[in-house]
Amino acid sequence: MFKEAIYHRPKNNFAYAYDAETLHIVLQTKKDDVESVALIYGDPYNWQDGEWKNHSLSMEKSGSTALFDYWFVAVKPEFRRMRYGFQCSDASETLFYTERGFYQTPPSDTAFYFCFPYLNGIDVFDAPSWVKDTIWYQIFPERFANGDVSNDPDGTLTWGSTDPTPSNTFGGDFQGVIDHLDYLEKLGINGIYFTPIFKANSNHKYDTIDYMEIDPQFGDKETFRELVKQCHARGIRVMLDAVFNHSGYFFEPFQDVLTNQQDSNYKDWFHLWKYPVVTDPAPNYDTFAFVSSMPKLNTEHPEVKKYLLDVARYWIEEFDIDGWCLDVANEVDHAFWREFRKVVKETKPDTYILGEIWHDSMPWLQGDQFDAVMNYPFTNAAVEFFGKNTLTASDFTNMITDVQHMYPKHVNDVAFNLLDSHDTPRILSLAEGNQKRVKLMYLFQLTFTGTPCIYYGDEIGMNGGQDPGCRACMIWDEESQDQDLFRYLQMLIDFRKTETAIGNESEFRFLHANDEAQTIIYERVNEEKRILIIMNNSDTEVTINMGKIVQPNDGHVNELFLMDKSKKDIDLLDQSSLSIKPFDYRILEKAK
Repeated sequence: MFKEAIYHRPKNNFAYAYDAETLHIVLQTKKDDVESVALIYGDPYNWQDGEWKNHSLSMEKSGSTALFDYWFVAVKPEFRRMRYGFQCSDASETLFYTERGFYQTPPSDTAFYFCFPYLNGIDVFDAPSWVKDTIWYQIFPERFANGDVSNDPDGTLTWGSTDPTPSNTFGGDFQGVIDHLDYLEKLGINGIYFTPIFKANSNHKYDTIDYMEIDPQFGDKETFRELVKQCHARGIRVMLDAVFNHSGYFFEPFQDVLTNQQDSNYKDWFHLWKYPVVTDPAPNYDTFAFVSSMPKLNTEHPEVKKYLLDVARYWIEEFDIDGWCLDVANEVDHAFWREFRKVVKETKPDTYILGEIWHDSMPWLQGDQFDAVMNYPFTNAAVEFFGKNTLTASDFTNMITDVQHMYPKHVNDVAFNLLDSHDTPRILSLAEGNQKRVKLMYLFQLTFTGTPCIYYGDEIGMNGGQDPGCRACMIWDEESQDQDLFRYLQMLIDFRKTETAIGNESEFRFLHANDEAQTIIYERVNEEKRILIIMNNSDTEVTINMGKIVQPNDGHVNELFLMDKSKKDIDLLDQSSLSIKPFDYRILEKAK
């Protein structure tokens, strides 16, 4: 047994409270090394006749990567306290793994075991339940629709008349969104994520001038209030993007610093290196990256903290927004985010708090800061496998399995799963214009755990490279839209909403990955049924021997045809091989 690979750490993603009664326990072992694992557990104070009274519970292999197997079990400790260890067995030996290492026989002293001191209900991670059932649609307000030309800024161009640049404007606004809510409802989305709407100097609005005011090119507060009201009437949630890491150049406190230098009342609002403060040829203060027009805010300063927390409270109280997306969230101090969460949840308890973090984010996801982060590890795997075709099938399944075990289950259930955004090339461009590869990407996204997000225009086949190419005006001429792709995505959204075995209460597991054929098979399982999804991510037809993959009692299954919602009976014992066309899929259903 390769002991060096066996790993567990209490709390975080390897031992956590799933609800007020249940603990989830995870163990890592070397891939294909350990044959079985059992959890040895009991209350540390439960002794009889000088012996610790404990129990044994078999653990299930929840996933594998190129290097590791992961073992999982859910357990309900009798008195909410638990000491525990692991009984690991292979063909030749059995070892007991505890906090103090490995033993041939289970230690009699509970001090040797891992400790979960007490399951306090207040410590249970508690994200808004509605997020699990939300399909988001990201809108870059300046480029979605121009519904009111009276608020167009000077120099506004005719809609879609030229390519986007970092500085040109086309007049997108709130009225344009209101005018197209029927379209969004038809697509099936039930959440809108807006990039920043606050007063700013740029067309992207990530350089905030006034966090309490809407940029006039988008409309006024009453129009925004009406937009939120109409969204809610249709069952659509609204999430705003906020930049609390840095302000814009024309933010009044920063302008005061530039004018009054060390005599400014706001000098401590920023991270200034020396005086005089200068912006050219390079800033001598902390900024976002090295962008002089985006000075970093000192969120440890009491006045800055109060101002930003008032902002967080104001837009919820006054406009009833449902979520905050937090830009460059990992560069802001944890203490600020803890206070931010307290203010937001006191104002509206089911507000969704989403952090923009591109890497492993466990320090922010322990119930005291964010509900979720933008799941870029998921994005990278999906784009590289389906879009760019630069991953093998096994590499892809390994990466996604890593994503699954990176966070606790209730964090994964509300993870924000995007395929592209205003910061990345569009998925059709990444897939070199291959619509079939894009369809597979959407199928995986909408049948995976978490809350999926669609970037405006992707659903009708818009393309575009890196910013600003990905920020083109929405195409509203139906003859120029890819209606086939729209109907396909519409169908997938309906499938996700209506099929209970695809929901976040079901389990996700890979069953097969073939690098030569670039095929994957995974299942979604709940108490009622199993859904098997088979994908061929190659340009040749493949045949898969299902007899080596399905369970012995599968026999007759239904093949689902999502476009017309029909089903066809298949006897897998009689027809054990299934053919899959290039860049295509098949979906099988079996009642349990």
